[in-house]
Amino acid sequence: QVQLVESGGGLVQPGGSLRLSCAASGSILRINAMGWYRQAAGNQRELVAAITSGGSTNYVDSVKGRFTITRGDAKNRVYLQMNSLKPEDTAVYYCKATRVNGYGAPEDFWGQGTQVTVSS
Repeated sequence: QVQLVESGGGLVQPGGSLRLSCAASGSILRINAMGWYRQAAGNQRELVAAITSGGSTNYVDSVKGRFTITRGDAKNRVYLQMNSLKPEDTAVYYCKATRVNGYGAPEDFWGQGTQVTVSS
């Protein structure tokens, strides 16, 4: 199993910045990708940004140029730097890790989520 713990959410004014952190523990050796998703009230959960073990990244169009996903040196941490925040970025942000199991199949693990509220 993989355990994920997020931190860094909070209340910020429009135009402000926040940095989310996610730490993975447990059986992390076969994690090949980590990412951030968000879910606003009444909406489906959506991918915000993801990074592979090789360092490739992808972002949802709405955050390109404003958000940056990075990994820690130990590869078991992932960060989301969020700049120029907008009210529409308000959501619960979830960290996800994908691991390949012993059968070669991907397994997803989720954190508990951290609230980000952008409001004046």
